[in-house]
Amino acid sequence: MNASHTLTDRAALTRNRSRATDDALFLHHAAFEEVDDRLALVNRVFKSAAIVTGFPQVWGALHPNATLVSDTDTLALTQGAHDLVVHAMGMHWANDPVGQIIQSRRALQPDGLFLSVGFGGQTLHELRACLGQAEAAITGGLSPRIAPMAELRDIGGLLQRAGLALPVADSVTLTVEYTDIWHLMRDLRAMGEANAMDSRLRRPSGRAIFDAARQLYRDHYATPEGRIKATFELVFLAGWAPADSQPKPLRPGSAQQRLADALATAETPLRD
Repeated sequence: MNASHTLTDRAALTRNRSRATDDALFLHHAAFEEVDDRLALVNRVFKSAAIVTGFPQVWGALHPNATLVSDTDTLALTQGAHDLVVHAMGMHWANDPVGQIIQSRRALQPDGLFLSVGFGGQTLHELRACLGQAEAAITGGLSPRIAPMAELRDIGGLLQRAGLALPVADSVTLTVEYTDIWHLMRDLRAMGEANAMDSRLRRPSGRAIFDAARQLYRDHYATPEGRIKATFELVFLAGWAPADSQPKPLRPGSAQQRLADALATAETPLRD
């Protein structure tokens, strides 16, 4: 599926992910536990699951015999082959997020479940602000350093655009503490989440930018113990492939009882 704008340099992303270390993937494990808990609440036994991920070493354990698919622009999914598709921790690098959901939707059988988890817009907002302020002050400009991540209120609408029914979107916010900005950036590299944007600066930045960002981070986001805080927002999306067996909303005006009567309260007309 062609995108009008290339956000991600796939070669750089693949290289970054190849350098990830297992002990730095704690956010994947936190997301895994959340997804596992949500699937346990669904009254359904899934028999033909597919998992879209760049980290099969973590997500392969989510469902026995699941089909594992890389989160490339064109997903290697067979149309109508799965009753569950999980898109795991890669949507923020997608050149076409809507296209990723549409491809997942087409791979579902009727009444199949799509479930996605990825980073949301509050992720690393502290680092984004400090790097931007430091670079603007020193160079007079800004370079793309952290991938843009959609806000929950925006990304939830993608489910309906992709043709999924009964859409649900929610988020979980995690706060992680680090010694300093250097510790945080080393951890991001170890997660495979270093800058892979196609428009990134291709030459090294001056040390002065990072020294200034380090001080800004400590001035504005330090803990009482002298460490710094980093926010990671996990956004969860869920929707079902349409099926005749699913509940349908009632036609407007078809109610058989006034809401005020059902709530046993007095109805107060609004003034013009």
